[in-house]
Parts: sequence; C-alpha cells; structure tokens
Amino acid sequence: MATKIRLQRRGRKGYPFYHIVIADSRAPRDGKFIEKVGSYNPNTDPATITINFDRALYWLQVGAQPTDTTRNILSEQGVLLKKHLLGGVAKGAFSEEDAEKKFEAWKAEKEKGTQAAINKTQTKAQAEAKARLDAEKAANKAKAEAVAQKKAEANAAQAEAEAEAAPAEEVAEEVVETPAAETETPEAPAAEEEKSAE
Repeated sequence: MATKIRLQRRGRKGYPFYHIVIADSRAPRDGKFIEKVGSYNPNTDPATITINFDRALYWLQVGAQPTDTTRNILSEQGVLLKKHLLGGVAKGAFSEEDAEKKFEAWKAEKEKGTQAAINKTQTKAQAEAKARLDAEKAANKAKAEAVAQKKAEANAAQAEAEAEAAPAEEVAEEVVETPAAETETPEAPAAEEEKSAE
C-alpha cells in the first residue's frame, strides 16, 4: 500500500483549512485516511501550523511520501531536517548528541526569524494605523477651519446687512415724520387767512 502525507480540505468556501493526514494514495482527497498528524491554516499571517512531530517523523521513516505542499510544511517545521540528521547518525557520520545540537540550533534560528517577521508585520500595521489617524486628524482640522471660515463670513454678511438696514430705517422714519408736520402747518394758516378774507 502506497501511503501519502497530504492535505485534506476543510473549512467553508473561500476560507480553507486543512488537516495533514496519512492516507492511501488511492483514497479520495477528503475521504478515508489512516491517521491525522496535524493541521494547516493559511488564512492567518503567518500561516498557523500544528503538527505531531514524532508521528510525522515516524511516517516519513517508514516510507510515506509527502505531497509538494506538505513537504514544504514538514520542511518548515523541521521534520525533514530531523529525518536527515537521524539518517546521518545511522550511517555513523556524527553522534546523536551532535545531531540534537544541530537541530536545536536550527530551531532557535527559525524561531528568531519567525519572531522577527511577526514584529515587522506588527510594526508595519502600527505605522499604517498611525498614518491613518494623522490623516484623519488633518482632514478634521481642515473641515473645522472651513466651517469656522463659513461661519465668520456668514456673521460678517449678517452684520453688514443689519448695519445697512438700520440707517435706512432711521432715514425712512425721519422722511415720513417731517413731511406730515410740514403739510399740516401751512394748511392751517392758509385756511385761517381765507376765513379772515371773507
């Protein structure tokens, strides 16, 4: 029986989530499998991988063939490196302690790189958020200045209109009062003169 280490798709449409399984090469992709050894979620940044290291290593040693994607995942997790180092120990190239030291050094370097990538992503996200906030503050300030300027213009126009209306009203009142007084006074003496002439 040819066994394969491959991905089994789960998750909803447009949001895939995968199980890493050991299956017969003749079985369908999402069908019957022998053992589940981990999971892979590509939707996070960086991708989330959980794996049962010992079981994946065991299946590689007994001849299970990984697909291209699972080979990359196993390589990233160090399973293939561990298999390679154990092969060197079996051939007598170096001792088991040396193999363990090499693997631990690789693992520490890998974690350091992963943490650096996470920190870079977080720093970039914070910088983008700060830039958005500064842009929003600048836009709000510009809007506030524009509103204040419009209010000042409206107040100035209203003050001008009131200033023009006030003298015009005073002049109109004076004009209305003065002719009425003048017309009444000349008529009264003229009427008296006519009576006296008769």
